[in-house]
Amino acid sequence: MGAPVDRIKFPTQDTQSMKKNVIIIGAGHAGIQAAASLREEGFGGSICIFSEDADFPYQKPPLSKGYLDGSQQKPSLMFRSEAWYEKNQVELRLGEVVHSVDTENQTLEADSGNYVFDTLIFATGAYNRTLPIPVTGQDEPLYLRSMKDADKLKQALDQAAVQDVLVIGGGFIGLEIAAYASKSGKQVTVVEYQPRLMQRVLPPLLSEHFAAKHQEYGVKLLTGTGVQSLHQEERWTATLSNGDTLEADKIVVGIGVLPGQALAQKAGIRCSNGIEVNEFCETSVKNIYAIGDCALHPNPFAKGQMVRLESVQNAVDQAKVIAASICGKPTAYHQVPWFWTHQYNLKLQMAGLSEGYDELIVRGDVAGEKFSVFYFHEHQLIAVDSINKPADHLQARKWIQAAHSPDRVKLADDTIKLREC
Repeated sequence: MGAPVDRIKFPTQDTQSMKKNVIIIGAGHAGIQAAASLREEGFGGSICIFSEDADFPYQKPPLSKGYLDGSQQKPSLMFRSEAWYEKNQVELRLGEVVHSVDTENQTLEADSGNYVFDTLIFATGAYNRTLPIPVTGQDEPLYLRSMKDADKLKQALDQAAVQDVLVIGGGFIGLEIAAYASKSGKQVTVVEYQPRLMQRVLPPLLSEHFAAKHQEYGVKLLTGTGVQSLHQEERWTATLSNGDTLEADKIVVGIGVLPGQALAQKAGIRCSNGIEVNEFCETSVKNIYAIGDCALHPNPFAKGQMVRLESVQNAVDQAKVIAASICGKPTAYHQVPWFWTHQYNLKLQMAGLSEGYDELIVRGDVAGEKFSVFYFHEHQLIAVDSINKPADHLQARKWIQAAHSPDRVKLADDTIKLREC
């Protein structure tokens, strides 16, 4: 299991009967699911997972939701028990950095030495985009990516002395943190350089709905506004693009992520906005795969265009695909993308990719905050966003997966049951 090069003894038997070894770089959803799926597929070789994070492998989505508000504790975030890794002979090398990969000799260099692999899986995820502006002060703005980040963020926001919080970024993470801070009694300001919240993924109708909810809780929203500099003395002062200044006790930054591709790129593997893979999640180098947030792949629900998806669904389903391929059952990736966010009492579940829609239909009770938005392109259903309507979300995923489009006239009539549309 991840044995150093100098300890590996190659047997004299036929190479076809040799047990292979798989090394996985990254212990997020993609990496852990890859190990689990390999064992489920009957893979009998060794599996070793390298993770820069020293914490036992855990789920990241709850960090800005249940873990932050205290409704979920650390044990509930763990992917698997320690006993599972032992039983399934999956070696974890936690807190260990992989420095380089030699694709020709199929070896990698890590903190503890050199390792050889038959198959390598990049599950390196993504890392926070940092502020490209001058920042001065003894403290640093707060970011959220790891459990340590979440612990630090919660400790900071729970301080009684912290009253004013400035959140830079109006995407999922920034707004989930803003919701927690405002419910905790803080005065929260969100600054977003785009004209509206979550503009990259939502239509104006839903952006406005979430904006109204945040304002209902006292959050001040400054859209179409950038932050030009941050300076801290006793408090933080933010200089904005409109010339105004804001003061805050704490600064939280959520301005997106970048793919973890540096290691692959250094190894000569083809990368652009992520590690490029084909429909089987194979990189440009034989026996090397990439899955999850770091992988740029051709997606059938984006008309085959190369996309990089930051979602649990994508990470898990791609992990299953590569496990099947490694075990001799090549399977193309063909799963409907889905995402979610939870802010206040609004649970938004998204299915499909809405970019390029030319028609939308709203169904349900908008005022009662239980409704869905159905997106069409040339009369074909391509995506659905549902607020507090989980049944709509599940039905939409089935329809999109099957390339089925409901009757749009019936769909617009809320008295007709969804399954009859």
